[in-house]
Amino acid sequence: MSGLQRAALVLTIIGAINWGLVGFFQFDLVATLFGGQDAALSRIVYGLVGLAGLINLGLLFKPDREYERA
Repeated sequence: MSGLQRAALVLTIIGAINWGLVGFFQFDLVATLFGGQDAALSRIVYGLVGLAGLINLGLLFKPDREYERA
């Protein structure tokens, strides 16, 4: 896994945790930390999480080396 994919995976996990907090507790951690949903920094974080999700789509179609050897 490349460094870009690892960074994207970390951002995707952060996004998933944030959505879990929104779903279960109606608490948006990103908005709270960065000044609300309309704040520029929050929008940047949301955008980066979205891009990370698109980058991680490639992991769905990447063959697993362990299963190829068998």
